[in-house]
Amino acid sequence: MKIDVEQIRKDFPILKKKMNGKPLDYLDSAATAQKPRQVINAVTRYYKTYNANIHRGIYAISERATEEYQESKEMLAKFINGGDYKNIVYVRNTTEAINLVALTWGEQNIKEGDHILISKMEHHSNIVPWQLLARKKKAILDYIELKDEKFIDMDDYKEKLKNNPKIVSITHVSNVLGTINDIRYITRLAKENGAVVLVDGAQSTPHMPVNVGEIGCDFFALSGHKMLAPAGIGALYGRTELLDGMEPLFGGGDMIRAVYLQHSVWNDLPWKFEAGTQNIEAAIGLKAAIKYLNKIGMNNVREHEKEITEYALKRLKEIGYVDVFGPNLDDGMEKKSGVIAFNVKGIHAHDVAAVFDSEGIAIRSGHHCAMPLVTGLLQEGAVPRMSFYIYNNEQDVDRAIDAIEKAHRMFSRS
Repeated sequence: MKIDVEQIRKDFPILKKKMNGKPLDYLDSAATAQKPRQVINAVTRYYKTYNANIHRGIYAISERATEEYQESKEMLAKFINGGDYKNIVYVRNTTEAINLVALTWGEQNIKEGDHILISKMEHHSNIVPWQLLARKKKAILDYIELKDEKFIDMDDYKEKLKNNPKIVSITHVSNVLGTINDIRYITRLAKENGAVVLVDGAQSTPHMPVNVGEIGCDFFALSGHKMLAPAGIGALYGRTELLDGMEPLFGGGDMIRAVYLQHSVWNDLPWKFEAGTQNIEAAIGLKAAIKYLNKIGMNNVREHEKEITEYALKRLKEIGYVDVFGPNLDDGMEKKSGVIAFNVKGIHAHDVAAVFDSEGIAIRSGHHCAMPLVTGLLQEGAVPRMSFYIYNNEQDVDRAIDAIEKAHRMFSRS
C-alpha cells in the first residue's frame, strides 16, 4: 500500500515553515526525525493534565503517568518483537545503550587478551565505548573490513571470528553508506562462534520492520528521536539472562528494592537500570510515535523509502560530476536504506550544504560521527548526506538535484 505523503506532511507543523525564505525541505532524518502533532500533543497533554513522577505517588495523576510510561515500554517491546517489557531498558539514546553494555556486561566479562569485534562502517557510538573498554581491560579491538566500500566483507568477518571474540557489535544499517546489513546471518555466525551480539538499530528501527527475535541478537540499541519521538529517549533491548547478570550502571532512587547502610538490593528488571526520575514525557512521546508508525505500517514505511531512494539515485546518476557512496541501483534497493552520502566533485561538502541551506533544504555535511569510514571514502573527511523519511516526496528530491546543479555552477566559475 502506498502511503499518502501529502496527508502525512499535514501532521508535521515544522514543514509549513520557511527556511531562508524558501519552503523547508527537510532531508536530514538520519540525524533526527521531525515530530508529528500527535507526538507533540501527547507530550503537551502530559504537562498540562498529569505531570507527576512515576512509581512514586499513590494519587491519580502519578498513577496515570506510571501507566503511560509502562504502556510505552510494552508498545516498544511489541514494536521490535522484544518479548516482555522487562527486556526494555530506557536510556537517553543509542549511544547510552551501547555504553551501558560496555560498562556493565563488558566490565564483567571482557578480560585481558579478549577480542572485541566491530566493523569499519560503525558510528562513533559503536566504536568509542569499545576503544575505552579495550584500553582499560587490555583487550583487542578488531575491525571487519568492507568490500567495495559498501558491504561487510564476509570472508574477512569469518576469518576474524576465528579469534573467538567475546562480543560482536555491529550496525544494522549504516548511517553513511545506507547499507542494510544481513544482520540475521551476521548474528548467526557470531552465535555459532560463541560470541554475544549487540546490534546498533538506530538507523533501522525507524525505517523498516525490526524483529529482534528473528535477528537472534543479545542486545539491540535504538533512539526515539530518529523515529518521530522526542529527544532524550532511547532503549536497550537485552536478553533476560544477560540483563539479570549485569550490575546496574547508575545507583540511586527507583533502581533499588531495599537500601541498607552497607549494601543495597537491586530492583527487578528493567528498573534496576533506570536510576532516578526518567524522561517521562519523552517516553510518552515515544508511545505516540509508535502508534503513529503502526498506523502507517512499517512495511509501507520501508516501501516508500525504497521508492524515493531509487528515484533519487536515478536522478543523481544523470549527473556526471557526482559520486554516490554505498549501495547503488545495480546493488538493488533491498540492500539500501533511505540514506545517500555523495560528493560533488571539486566542491567541499560544507559548501554544498551551504548552497542547499540557501535554497531552504536541510542536509547534513561532515563525517557523520563515522570518521574512520568517511576519511576512507574521501580524503577531505567530509561528505554531504541526504536522508529520507515518510514526509519526503519526489519534489524534495528534485529540489535537491537543482541545489546540486546550482552549487556546481557557482563553484565551477571560481
